[in-house]
Order: sequence, then C-alpha cells, then structure tokens
Amino acid sequence: MRMPDRQGPASLDIRGLNVFYGASHALQGVDLRLDGGALSVVGRNGMGKTTLCKAIMGLVPAASGSIAFRGQPLLGRSPADIARLGIGYVPQGRRLWRSLTVDEHLRMVARKGGAWTIERVYATFPRLAERRGNGGAQLSGGEQQMLAIGRALLMNPKLLVMDEPTEGLAPVIVAQLEELLVSLAEDGEIDVLVIEQNIGVACAVAQTVAIMVNGRVNRIAPARDLAADRELQQRLLGVGRHGHEDTPPVAGPPAAADARRPAGASGKIYMSNPTLPTRWSKPVPVEVLERMARVVTNQPLAAPAGGQAEIRPLAAPGSDVVLVAGTLDTKGEELRYMRDLIREADLPVRLVDLSTSGGHSGADVPAHQVAAFHPRGAAGVFTGDRGAAVAAMTEAFRRWLERQSGIAGILAAGGSGGTAMVAPAMRALPVGVPKLIVSTVASGDVRQYVGTADITLMHSVADVQGLNAITEDVLGNAAQAMIGMVQARRAARPRRPQRPAVALSMFGVTTQCVQQIAGVLREDWDCLVFHATGIGGQSMERLIDDGKVAAVIDLTTTEVADMLFGGMLPATPDRFGAVIRTRMPYIGSVGAADMVNFGPPETVPERYRGRVFYHHNPQVTLMRTTPEDSAGIGRWIAERLNLMEGPVRFFLPEGGVSALDAPGRAFHDPAARKALFRAIEATLLPGPNRQLIRLPQHINDPGFAAAVLAAFRQLHGGARATRRKRGQP
Repeated sequence: MRMPDRQGPASLDIRGLNVFYGASHALQGVDLRLDGGALSVVGRNGMGKTTLCKAIMGLVPAASGSIAFRGQPLLGRSPADIARLGIGYVPQGRRLWRSLTVDEHLRMVARKGGAWTIERVYATFPRLAERRGNGGAQLSGGEQQMLAIGRALLMNPKLLVMDEPTEGLAPVIVAQLEELLVSLAEDGEIDVLVIEQNIGVACAVAQTVAIMVNGRVNRIAPARDLAADRELQQRLLGVGRHGHEDTPPVAGPPAAADARRPAGASGKIYMSNPTLPTRWSKPVPVEVLERMARVVTNQPLAAPAGGQAEIRPLAAPGSDVVLVAGTLDTKGEELRYMRDLIREADLPVRLVDLSTSGGHSGADVPAHQVAAFHPRGAAGVFTGDRGAAVAAMTEAFRRWLERQSGIAGILAAGGSGGTAMVAPAMRALPVGVPKLIVSTVASGDVRQYVGTADITLMHSVADVQGLNAITEDVLGNAAQAMIGMVQARRAARPRRPQRPAVALSMFGVTTQCVQQIAGVLREDWDCLVFHATGIGGQSMERLIDDGKVAAVIDLTTTEVADMLFGGMLPATPDRFGAVIRTRMPYIGSVGAADMVNFGPPETVPERYRGRVFYHHNPQVTLMRTTPEDSAGIGRWIAERLNLMEGPVRFFLPEGGVSALDAPGRAFHDPAARKALFRAIEATLLPGPNRQLIRLPQHINDPGFAAAVLAAFRQLHGGARATRRKRGQP
C-alpha cells in the first residue's frame, strides 16, 4: 500500500510517555511516531493500548514525556481542545447515546465547510442512511461502529485515532471497515492510528505495525513481516493458530460439567468475570457470582472423544430436507412463518437456530448443537460478547453445514448481521442447491455476501421485525420460491450422461477466440464459459477446486491487470491457485492483459491522467497498460505458472492480445506487448511439462484457436477417453 508523501512535522510524535493508575505503571516510556498515512498498534489485552489512546486525547493524565500533533504539544490540553486541533477519536465500545437517532448523532457534530459531510457519511455507509431514524440502542454492532466512525469523520480531523474498531464485528463488516481505513490512509486526507487485536486487519491497513508488551512499544515491524512470522505472533501476541485452521475443539469448564450430567438435567453456569477484567480488577464477591449464574439444561457442547462434534442426520437415508436458518431469539416469528408455509407444502423442513443468547428456542437444530462445531467448541461461541459470539457462530454454522448431507434447500431471513452469518455457510454448498436469503441489505452491493455462489437475495422492503402486511408478503414469496425450486429439482428429468466439463475464461475482446474453441469442443465437452470480471475467475477456480471441472482453457487473464493496478474487476492473489492445488493440466494465455477496467471517466485515479483510454460505455472506461505495467503483469503470471506441477501450455499471440490490440485499434501497442512477452519469458521456468508457445496470430484469429485446440487434444486425449477414465459411458 502506497503512503502519501507529506512535508512538515510528524502527524503524531510520542516520546518517553509514562502514565500511572495509582501505583500501577500502565505506560512505561512509550516512543511512537506516525509521519503520515496509517500506523497500527497491536498487543494483548492489558498491554496499555487503550491507555495510549486516552493519553493522546487528554482523557488520562501523563506523568512525564511528550505528545505532539503536527508539532503542537498535547499534554495539558483538554479533550475538547485536542479535538478542535484536528484529532478524531473512535473509542472502544462506540460510546453512543441510546436515545439519539443516527441522524441526530451526526447533526450534533457536523461542521460546515469540511470535506466530510453528513451526505458523504451516508454515501460511505449506506446502511446508516437506511437506519437514520433508528436510535443508538436499535443498531447492530456493525451499524454502531459505522456511526461511531462517521461521527468522528464529521469533525473533519487530520488524525483519526481508532481503538479496536473491528472488535466483535461480523467478518463482512470487518472487511468493509478495513477497506475504508486503507482508503483513508492512501488518499492522504486523514492520517490514521489504529489500535487493533485483529492481526490481519492491522497488517492490511498499515505498512508498519507497533507491538506493545507490558506498557512499552516492544518493536516496530513491517506489516508484511509480522503477517508472515507466526513465531513472532505467538511469542509477543499469543496468536498461535489462525481462525481458518481446523483445531480440535477445546471444551471449557462449563462443557466439562455438562458432560458429567445426564441429558436433560439442569445445572448452573458461573461467569467468574462478569465484567472484562484488568490487572487492577478486584475479586468479585461470591454472592454476585451466584446471582449472575445462568441455569441451563444439558446440551452436547463438547466434541466426543473422537475429536469431532456430533453429527445428527437431518433426514432419513435417501431423503432430504429444507433448512430454515436464523437467529430465533430475534427473528423467531418470521422464520417459523416461512417454516410453516414450507411444511404445508408437504416438504420436510428443519428449523436451525443460530442465536447466541444461550436460551432455548425449540428449534429442530438448537444453537448449542451448531455451536459445538466451532474450532473451540461451544465455549468459543457463547462468550458473553455479542459481536464476538456472532462471528464465532458464523464460523460454527459454516462448519456444521459443510458436514451435513440431504439438504434440499436453505432459506434464511435477517438484517446485515443475520445475512453475514448465514452467507458463508451457503457459499460452502454445491452450486444448484437452492439458497435464498430475505435481507434488508439485498438492494445494495451484495457481492460480499454472494461471492462465487448461486445465492439469491430478496429485499425485505420493511425491516425483518415482526409480521405485518409487508413482511408477510415478502416472507411468503420467499417460502413459495423455495418450495418451487425444491419441487422443480425433484421433478426434473434425469440428465443425459454427463459430459466432462471444460472451463473457459472470456472477455468481450476475446469472445471470438473462445467461441471458436467452444464450438469445436461442445459435442464432447460441457463448455463452462466464465466472464473475466473478477468474480468470474473466482467462480471458475472454485469449480476447479470442487472437482467439477475436468479441463481448463484459461485464455483471458485480464483480471490480473485490474488486481495489480486498481481496476474494478480484480482477481484475488489466489488467481491460478486452484490449478496449482489440483495439479490439473493448464492451457492459458494473456487475453485482454492490455487493459485495466474503471468505471465512468471521473473514477479513474488521478495518477493515471494522461494514459490511453477507451470509453467502452458510459459506465466502463478501459485504460491501456504501459510497457512497465505489462512487464509487471507478465512477471506475476509467470511466477504463478512456475508453481504449477501439472502440464502447462501457455500461448503468446504476437498479433495482439485483445480485439482492441490490433493495427488501427485504440490499444495497438507493440512495445507494451513485447514487454509483456519478454517478462513472461524471463520469469518462466521452462521444461517438458511447462511450455511457452509463441504464435504469430492475433488471439482472435482462427489459427490461434486451432493451435489451442491441438494442445488441448494432446493433453486430454479427447472427451471420450476422459469419460472412460472416469467410468462414464
């Protein structure tokens, strides 16, 4: 991430800072400097991170040392004076007024003449615009954090201090906040000091990360080094494993106690720390612990001795069921309404509870049964912190659903949090299984929820809060849609013997090439064509990972250009990863690598002014890659090809890589094309199994398509031979 250059004093300069709480030495000679852009500070709980924020804002007195903001000393100033100097503060816990609406929060702090206005906050956080009439107590954790950040931005600060901005938020909200922080730092409009325990976020938003240990800055490390150094994370931060890894469930004391009681027996769960403890906390009286104990009926919280949570069949062998999933403690009436409609259609249906309150809902699959699939068992879900519990239940539900069979379809309803909770699990199901979510966010940008899956989102119109004339219609339509999809799949005719599938990547400027190849293969192969729009490449690779594709002809790798140069249709860094993992034969080329995609002309970054552009339509502006850009694209692709262990045939069309890269067309640039090919040749490690093939033709010429088809037949030996290997007729 590039940080803006700025002359003058450091944005924040802290030297020898000491802060005491009574006799406790909280900050011990802290030295920290932020010249500009973003700086992340990480550390375990109790290491002094929040005290550092409060000292900057004048909320706690410093015993000694200095804090300077753009050359102006801060010690001794009041919090109001510090805010007026240009420092915005997003405190841990958000600190919102329960009785004030979103709009009232923002209007109370808005200033005239600044770059950040209420309208810009609403544009940045569309969800806040939808909830502008709701009070602070009526917002989800993610919405509250958006409001806290928006409130700080309306002060139009020069420095934004954020204390644990992603704490307890659902993964999709974390991703949105991470994107905002990166944008603020890169634009240079506002410098950002981020206090964060999420290592991934801390390393993503800043190039440099400061690590606090026992009230001191232990070290300052490049973000990329910290992200890659697991041993350092473990030693200084206590991060030994990452959330995406499978770890044996660890049963806490409550689960162990439950295991000793017979099923159905009641008992108490005691919370030894009703409030988050610190090093200065006093012992909690026994009578308080007794009063706050929770009575529960035994549930199978812990995994059995085999190391896996118990899997209870959803349906009898050979049959399947529809799942209706959601948080029954807040959406029970709505979910049961849809469940009953599906039941009236004589379809087997099961209600799955994803509540994190710990109560009993009468669901067919109770929340504790789902929570047991979290890597740390149910104790990792029912933590008492709502945001953390929601994130943990999201992971548990995904893992639970991946291990189920006999699912005819899945239906859910909820707000942004509920949608974020069920979407990852739905994405894990095979393409074709009906997946539908009634959601308050369905009318906006939903790609973070849908991803590469065939999820259908239906806008709830009114909030999913009780049954009324609107919600009954919408929820009823959703239930009937699910009924229709399931019944249609059951009544569908048996498909003809399946042809092996071949995946082809295509863009508008490589259509002629792909159509020629697919036209020849279609008789024996099921041709799956993927539009190279970023998500198209991801969808193709997901099917490769899932074993749904027998061959790949990846001629259009334009998504790499958007990824490297900020286009709107980017690949992920895992582009080509599915082929690398599966070791399948790979045929590819550099189709449309001559262009980067942007929106309307005004969305093109200022740094690209003066480049060669082609206005595809009012909403799409294409930028020609320069020789330097092309060399970078070539090196990146070749480095990924070097990781492939299966046969590789990579084609370089010397006549042009897209319809626009031809004599007389807008992107005809032999120098850029030569730089692209030269970088690939210089980086690729050739061999009998990895061949680079130069052809004199343009990528859309029939001769180029014929050469690709010849290589395909050589690698795959024909579709009939492939089917015989798989035991198909």
